[in-house]
Amino acid sequence: MKILSFKLNGEVKFGPKVKKEEAVWDVVAIQRDLNVLPTFSTNIIDGIALGFDFVEQIRKLVEAAEQSTSTEQYKLSFSEIEWLSPVPRTPKNIICIGKNYDEHAKEMGAEAAPKNLLVFTKAATSIAADEQVLPIHATKTDSLDYEGELAVVIGKLGRDIPKNQAYDYIFGYTIANDITARDLQQRHVQFFLGKTLDGTCPMGPYLVTKDEIPDPQKLTIVTKVNGEIRQNGSTKDMMFPVDELISTLSKYVTLEPGDVILTGTPEGVGKGMKPPTFLKAGDEVKISIEGIGTLSNRFE
Repeated sequence: MKILSFKLNGEVKFGPKVKKEEAVWDVVAIQRDLNVLPTFSTNIIDGIALGFDFVEQIRKLVEAAEQSTSTEQYKLSFSEIEWLSPVPRTPKNIICIGKNYDEHAKEMGAEAAPKNLLVFTKAATSIAADEQVLPIHATKTDSLDYEGELAVVIGKLGRDIPKNQAYDYIFGYTIANDITARDLQQRHVQFFLGKTLDGTCPMGPYLVTKDEIPDPQKLTIVTKVNGEIRQNGSTKDMMFPVDELISTLSKYVTLEPGDVILTGTPEGVGKGMKPPTFLKAGDEVKISIEGIGTLSNRFE
């Protein structure tokens, strides 16, 4: 199932994409009008915490709408809504993994890839949406860069998770752009300020439930800037795969429903080009991951 979050008339909502249509089911309205379920959360984080019971609830709501006499009124065209990040607000900072692809580590100047996880965070205030116009932050940086990444959304509370049980704790996947101010990253040494300017973590377009992506280590990641392919990688090249990331992180941080883990970026970022080529006003970045879709943002 592909779930998206959106705003309509000032209200934050969510729902599944209508199959073969550029529209979303307004499941909140379906429940309100048809009273299909005994209870149904209007907060997506609370829903994610229910795991696949949440998916089944959504399916029942869609079935009820399809069988009603008012089916079409519960479909909202994409042109009617304001897109939000699939997870509009995480329970805590977004957890990010640095240099998780060997070739990317090399293009960033490392002689060897890290032997242990390189972990940093982005503030929840950095979250942005698909198709949102993002600030270039010209007064703060002249070295804004892109990083296309697979993002993992945690589905249940976990600590000290065994590696062979890690997938049980995943709700689904989305796409993220770990936008980075390279000069701030270098100046402050610690990554946080260079990674967490407002709007530097767009995610989307959908939160795809894990049943639709049986193996997250077999996905292509393609990043285009103004139509030019800059990154063309595969998640099979992660040095620390998804299950290992979850297991290791959970030794130190209690993972909660709605937590987002950015799994690292393949080679091809702007800093690695010769000469380095950073984003400028008017640029458009599109990141595509098979099975999820394309995350698009323009900068100004």
